[in-house]
Amino acid sequence: MKALKKNCDIVFFVQITQLLKDWSKGNQAALDELMPLVYEELRRQASQYLRKERQGHTLQTTALIHEAYLRLAGQNEIEWQNRNHFFAIASTAMRRILVDHARTRHREKRGGNAEDIPLDDALMIGVSQKSVDLVALDEALVRLERLDPRQAKVVELRFFSGLTNEETAKVLAVSNATVRNDWAMAKAWLHGQLAK
Repeated sequence: MKALKKNCDIVFFVQITQLLKDWSKGNQAALDELMPLVYEELRRQASQYLRKERQGHTLQTTALIHEAYLRLAGQNEIEWQNRNHFFAIASTAMRRILVDHARTRHREKRGGNAEDIPLDDALMIGVSQKSVDLVALDEALVRLERLDPRQAKVVELRFFSGLTNEETAKVLAVSNATVRNDWAMAKAWLHGQLAK
């Protein structure tokens, strides 16, 4: 039974990868065929992102997915490598959308506090903090990306998309041990940055 599921997963992975490659070559029909296949995973990612937002957040899961879809569909210069590459880019798009949304709301409040998101228990960036400013977290991630791009991507995939160590390792094509080490180092670095 496990072998059958693994074979089905491989076929699904290959099918998505082929559609992504066809889309990269300009085949818009491939994009139309691809979206129903990846929609549930995009929904899961969007739900993970929004679960970390404050209660009463005005952006809904479906709106986040659709906005991410529009941004992804507009990417003509990306040469899609595989399913993992697609979901990593989708994760980045969703993060950008939420940060843009937070900045807009902050500007609308004319000097009010930026939106706070509850800290994921696994991340524990600020031991004494119950939430962290999404814009401050994004700015810290941008600084971390300059220092160690892979660690920043691990945080993005683990914290924002809610991927497990194993899923993150697959997306980044590294070992689980590498993801665990990067995750621990990034959490410590971010803790120091956000505690300032």
